[in-house]
Amino acid sequence: MTSKQRVLTACRHEQPDRVPLQVYLTPEIHRQLREHFGGDVLEALGIDLRGVGASYCGELRPGPGLPGEADYYDIWGIGYSMTQYQGGTYPEATELPFAAIDTMDQVEAYPWPSVDDYDYSGVRERAQALGEYAVIFGGAGIPDIVNGVSRGRGMERVLIDIMTNDPVGIAIIDQRVEHYYEHCRRGLEAGGGAIDILALGEDCGDQRGRLFPPAVFDEFFVPRIQPFIDLAHEFGALAMLHSCGDTHDIMPTFVGMGLDILDAMQPEPAGMDPPTIKRLYGDRLTFCGLVSTQQTLPHGSVEDVRREVRERIDVMGAGGGYICAPAHCIQPDTPLENVLAMYDEALNYRP
Repeated sequence: MTSKQRVLTACRHEQPDRVPLQVYLTPEIHRQLREHFGGDVLEALGIDLRGVGASYCGELRPGPGLPGEADYYDIWGIGYSMTQYQGGTYPEATELPFAAIDTMDQVEAYPWPSVDDYDYSGVRERAQALGEYAVIFGGAGIPDIVNGVSRGRGMERVLIDIMTNDPVGIAIIDQRVEHYYEHCRRGLEAGGGAIDILALGEDCGDQRGRLFPPAVFDEFFVPRIQPFIDLAHEFGALAMLHSCGDTHDIMPTFVGMGLDILDAMQPEPAGMDPPTIKRLYGDRLTFCGLVSTQQTLPHGSVEDVRREVRERIDVMGAGGGYICAPAHCIQPDTPLENVLAMYDEALNYRP
């Protein structure tokens, strides 16, 4: 099988020749792997998915009223400073332009980014050049309402906006949702049928369960995420949604929405027991992830890693419906031999 055939077979809930593989890496781990292999990391690890995108060509500048002292700015005018933590460096939002928006007039006056400023030329050609792989457009930052908007407004305020249905906060959120919907529409259109998966993201849970009550999720999030899933299907693509945390209570809703792939599943929360979620939803959802980035990869032995990979393939991969991947980006404190062991085992293990 080609990588594309392998992924699409698994997503049809049929048994592929081996489990498909995906990877999520921090820059530090990517650098170590590149030095280790001396070449293409994705090819060396046997990764079956590849991404294509449309580059943003507009001006990146601070939002109104910001000091302009951050290390860089995104398309929304949010400023980020590179912050050193134990083992790695991460961009933290330090200049928050939406925090000063209190009226609808300010929402209207804000210099929102334009979808016209992306370059969609060449998307189809790049996707076709990756024809042996499953081709993805998008990513976990689309629409990414809670995380994405909180970087410009503050997490607490965004949560309050949603729970109280604050009109100003909701207007800011919908600027993001509408922007990315049109971006995805143009990207899929430019792909000309060569894109297999539309990747989306919205963190719906934490380690203990749902992030929002069922009624709030159904009334606020479903109407904003559903159009993206429908858009993917309109263009013949699968819809993949990234969510951290415990989402087992929301899986019936995801099934009802027509979601195809739930990514990058965390195994630690009590509700995310792999055999249970496979039994309940494995015939309707394809699961991506479930190799622990909190425990096994950073703290386990090489044999612990290999054992967990075998267990995931045995349980989750039976009859298809599983893409083997880490539960999140592999962190800098992870031993390189554990990363190599994970992918070596997944490539070579046959139940």
